[in-house]
Amino acid sequence: MTDVTGAPADVLHTLFHSDQGGHEQVVLCQDRASGLKAVIALHNTALGPALGGTRFYPYASEADAVADALNLARGMSYKNAMAGLDHGGGKAVIIGDPDRIKTEELLLAYGRFVASLGGRYVTACDVGTYVADMDVVARECRWTTGRSPENGGAGDSSVLTAFGVYQGMRASAQHLWGDPTLRDRTVGVAGVGKVGHHLVEHLLAEGAHVVVTDVRKDVVRALTERHPSVVAVADTEALIRVENLDIYAPCALGGALDDESVPVLTARVVCGAANNQLAHPGVEKDLADRGILYAPDYVVNAGGVIQVADELHGFDFDRCKEKAAKIFDTTLAIFARANEDGIPPAAAADRIAEQRMAEARPGA
Repeated sequence: MTDVTGAPADVLHTLFHSDQGGHEQVVLCQDRASGLKAVIALHNTALGPALGGTRFYPYASEADAVADALNLARGMSYKNAMAGLDHGGGKAVIIGDPDRIKTEELLLAYGRFVASLGGRYVTACDVGTYVADMDVVARECRWTTGRSPENGGAGDSSVLTAFGVYQGMRASAQHLWGDPTLRDRTVGVAGVGKVGHHLVEHLLAEGAHVVVTDVRKDVVRALTERHPSVVAVADTEALIRVENLDIYAPCALGGALDDESVPVLTARVVCGAANNQLAHPGVEKDLADRGILYAPDYVVNAGGVIQVADELHGFDFDRCKEKAAKIFDTTLAIFARANEDGIPPAAAADRIAEQRMAEARPGA
């Protein structure tokens, strides 16, 4: 279903030899007038139209952009399935530095490409795109979420993303310590931006001890001035070594859990908002071998996608919060399945998601 006429050889190789296989459709988009170059990847639509954000990033090559779109789209299939949404997984990437090339003309051209899929893909915000951008895209495409309230959307989804992560932490505490309360637990939050600072508010309200770090020192300073009880450390390397750390919450870039960080991590639980926290598939076994409970990232950070999916039905915050609260039960179910099957929680989550997608296929 992909028109690859004239595509560079490295792009073709990525499309047909990617480890992230099984995609239903990949669309290569180009609009010379606006300078748009984009990739839209649809992984699995058994549960419904693909839903996933638009990433605007200066990739080193077009092949890298294709690889990222394929990987992210696959991840959205699993996230949407575990969130109980009637949506498959999709993702789009726009190639280029958004600070240099993002224009209204380019976003409108992108909206026309999304619209050309006739509703098979529903887009939203991601890295490099914002609510104001989705408002522009929506002028050409009605299958656009993440819009401003003034334009029929729900606005910033970070509030419910943080709430979902908080529910995942409570479930982790219930599973590990027999009580969901986080009172007097020490929680380290790496990244206190859009999602992280909302998460800190939940933790403080419950009486947790919070330690934070962020590469943006002004953000940390503003947070500690607002909440003097919050302790700041220099960097993530210092955070993961904090004595008596109960929970580590990666809320910034992916790949936070790797061969260097896991051996020195003092926390008993990892539960955070960042995507793709495991640097490679073997990391989760390393966590399990050290007795560290890992709450799968795509499960606990699903509050945002729950919100944008709700926009399609007329956004209602209370309805969304009720759905996001179910992340507590979903996380507990994953831990139970992991124990039952003798596998790590991330593998258990994958099995549950794959089962739901398989049962939704025609003829299943």
